[in-house]
Amino acid sequence: MFEGTIRLFLVWLGALLFMAPVSFAMAQNVDGVSDLKLPGISSYATPKGETSLALSGGGAITLSAQLTDKGSDITRGIVWRVFKPEAVNGKLPMVASSHGGTAVFQLEPGSYLVHASYGRAGATKRITVGKDAKRESLVLDAGGLKLDAVLSGGVRIPPKKLRFSIYEGTAEANGDRALIIPDVEPNSVVRLNAGIYHVVSTYGAVNAVIRSDIRVEAGKLTEATVEHHAAEITMKLVRETGGEAIADTSWSLLNESGDPIKETVGAFASMVLAEGDY
Repeated sequence: MFEGTIRLFLVWLGALLFMAPVSFAMAQNVDGVSDLKLPGISSYATPKGETSLALSGGGAITLSAQLTDKGSDITRGIVWRVFKPEAVNGKLPMVASSHGGTAVFQLEPGSYLVHASYGRAGATKRITVGKDAKRESLVLDAGGLKLDAVLSGGVRIPPKKLRFSIYEGTAEANGDRALIIPDVEPNSVVRLNAGIYHVVSTYGAVNAVIRSDIRVEAGKLTEATVEHHAAEITMKLVRETGGEAIADTSWSLLNESGDPIKETVGAFASMVLAEGDY
């Protein structure tokens, strides 16, 4: 891990600030629901339309979701999925889905599991439907994370050379962390359940890497800016001072310990390197 600094800003977040595309959700558990195998939930999979199971004699159930227990209803960007609780071949059959904000389903009386995904945030709740209309709310306990990076002195890094990866905050026994989202573009808002996340900022493609633990708070937008101590360099091999670069030159870059860092072939060798001696 290479040293750098990180600046954090917290902004109160309204539901309308989360307008990024919907994708895979980390499900938090509500009402003791756990270890669910929910079909139809995969990375970047969103319904193309809205479907519901309309049955004669069924009850109308209105579903709404909030970022916090005192927050307003989220009006856009939620994917609702309703499952029967009886598993078939190890999976729960999905009976209805909807995409948007508050949703209304006509369901046969009985018990169901409802999953709401909002970006990478999500919640699952068990509900009971009767013959009378009723309303259920899911609190996602979610916030937003917006990431950026600069060089020393606040110099902006070209966005195309900067990427972030977001991991689980807690490492496994072997030290590895579960990857939640790879290749996050700078200044994009990622919706996550509240908690601590391990963020890796990569500038270039060699060794300019900074790791940080960042807390996401429910109902707030966390803006984090890290500072890379790195620079982009370009090298060329010439026969004399001011001469032309020699084509097909083989380049090998080693750190102070003699470990290989980068190898390339060409007249010019351009790369981003972390601060240090090579």
